[in-house]
Amino acid sequence: ELPPDYARGFEGGNLVVVEADSIPPVDELEARVREAGVGIVEATKEASNRLAVNLPYMGVEAKAAEKLKGELVEAFPDREIEIRRTETVGPKIGEELKNRTWAAIVISIFGILIYISWRFEFKFAVGAIIALIHDVVITVGIFSILDKEISLAIIAALLTIVGYSLNDTIVVFDRIRENFSLRRKESYGAMVNISINESLSRTIITSLTTLIVVLFLFFMGGEVIHDFAFALLVGIIVGTYSSVYVASPILIEWQDRIAGRQKK
Repeated sequence: ELPPDYARGFEGGNLVVVEADSIPPVDELEARVREAGVGIVEATKEASNRLAVNLPYMGVEAKAAEKLKGELVEAFPDREIEIRRTETVGPKIGEELKNRTWAAIVISIFGILIYISWRFEFKFAVGAIIALIHDVVITVGIFSILDKEISLAIIAALLTIVGYSLNDTIVVFDRIRENFSLRRKESYGAMVNISINESLSRTIITSLTTLIVVLFLFFMGGEVIHDFAFALLVGIIVGTYSSVYVASPILIEWQDRIAGRQKK
């Protein structure tokens, strides 16, 4: 089992920004601080002489900063080390933020269910929602496998993926609905297949265009938005195929079950 690795804002913890005349290698710093018993430490280089260090929750900011500085001075006595900034998120606040975030995603999915049921039919809504859940689960799963943090930026990326995938799905659904009224003699499966083929070029062109932009963000956007761009990359690829190969087959399965009941 690989649970998501939540960022400090969700789990609670201390962020301490350290400045030194000569920054030690990040891996060495993390290892030395862990050995001192501070706990799991993650350091990110912000500048040539500045590090942002994430620590487990230690209470007030001053206590965390003081403890970290003491360990660093002991580990690297030849360097001048100063604490430039500290931030603290308590475990209760982090847990509340995490719950509210996932609640926002669930509420948005239910809102989509209601809207598509009203705009199309309930079976279309079910297909769209299953496709969206599929997209979110796959993206979060890949982040868990790669041990990447789920931060507020990644939640924003997940909501963006939901919107993007839904747009693709609705384009296909709209063509299915249109062909359903025009091709009464076709079987439902054949009609869905025709609709997918008619909208496939639009889906591919739109996805490729978006993918090119996100690739630029991924490779040239810098470390700050690297994970955000990676989440979008995964989501666009997964969302593109789910609108065709997940949402649409659910409609066919739904219709076949209805037809089977009517025959009985």
